[in-house]
Amino acid sequence: MRKALSFVAGAALLAAACAKVTPPVPGIITPRFPDFVAPTVPPDAAGTPAALGVDHGWKFMQANDLKNAEREVRASLKLSPGFYPAESAYGYIELQKKNNRAALAHFERALQAQPTYVSAIVGRGHALVGLGREADALAAFETALKADKSLTDVARRAEVLRFRSMQQHIAGARDAARAGRLDDAIRGYTSAIASSPDSAFLYKELALLERQKGDDDAALQHFRKAAELDPNDAKSLEMAGDILAARNDTAGAERAYRAANAIDPSPDLERKIGGGPVAAPAPAALPAELQAISQANQITRADLAALIGIRLAPLLQATRPEAVVMTDVRSSWASNWIMTVARAGVMDPLDNHQFNPRGVVRRADLAQAVARLLPRVAARNEAQAKAWDAVRLKFSDLSTSHLAYQAASAAVASGVMKAGPGDSFQASRPVSGAEAVESVSKLEALAGLK
Repeated sequence: MRKALSFVAGAALLAAACAKVTPPVPGIITPRFPDFVAPTVPPDAAGTPAALGVDHGWKFMQANDLKNAEREVRASLKLSPGFYPAESAYGYIELQKKNNRAALAHFERALQAQPTYVSAIVGRGHALVGLGREADALAAFETALKADKSLTDVARRAEVLRFRSMQQHIAGARDAARAGRLDDAIRGYTSAIASSPDSAFLYKELALLERQKGDDDAALQHFRKAAELDPNDAKSLEMAGDILAARNDTAGAERAYRAANAIDPSPDLERKIGGGPVAAPAPAALPAELQAISQANQITRADLAALIGIRLAPLLQATRPEAVVMTDVRSSWASNWIMTVARAGVMDPLDNHQFNPRGVVRRADLAQAVARLLPRVAARNEAQAKAWDAVRLKFSDLSTSHLAYQAASAAVASGVMKAGPGDSFQASRPVSGAEAVESVSKLEALAGLK
């Protein structure tokens, strides 16, 4: 009897030792996957075992414990088959396991049950990206953003997909144009414009193709749209004038030529106008942001782009033949001037295809823009360039090996910028509005623009 009891007790201890211990549900402080949208539970299911399974599974997943996450969500679906929050949670778990097709199936089952369920819509977008279906993914992300505009991570992903889509359409359109397939090229540019409707260069390139095809009505419309989006696009205005002149619309053509000549004067435009005096167009009301720059304690990259774009427009012929695409300038008050200075190579976008319009301009940034404008100034008056060309100044706080040194030396030697106390340059000091306006005014004077 004692033996039997001993055996039973041992077996019980062994069973207890072998039993699976369920770990405690983690308390999440920083989610591992913050771009995933947590599945919300409908009010009538709150507090149910199935809802708790979804909550626990999500927390395990965010702690990167996929095994226990899957166990919890499976239990939820077993308790309540077709429970769409559990289907969505399961989809995100499959995403982390790189099972995009399985993830997509779970998200689509959730959406069959609740078509407006944002968690599943976003998850479906992630799965589609993983499957290489970026156009469908973008549509999913845009649907989610219409339902919830606070999804900033989703907005960023959608912007990246729009950028990629536009690049693909532009590349395909240019290939088609080179091959003489004008209809395919026009379709490509039309698709690119759908992805980026505020990109002036797309309308101009499309208009050039339409004119080549003989569709002057469409070309005129798109040249005008390009000029509307980019106030410094003299070429589009000139091309619009050529179309109007061919139609014997003398008054319309002259208006277009005069507007183009006011932006970028040339003998050719003077001849097209007829040799008469060129009247500058009436100045448009300047944005309030521009008027406030001179009083600002520090200026932004958008402020500097606008100052340069408006007051130094004749120096800003584009040097980049390809498109300059930036994903964060569409809503900026200075977007047109940002595009102009970027295409001219005076101010560069960042490596992530953003311009950072609200970024603070520091002395090194202003010096770089000045240094890129000085050769354009010199082209108008080569004798002036001797004042700064090949001059190497000494700064007490900037070595000659510093990345900003050459630009700083040229900017100060030309008189456009001033050195600081004790021959310092103060490369990291924010630029005030008054300082930026003074530098742009000096560039205007050197270039003979005022």
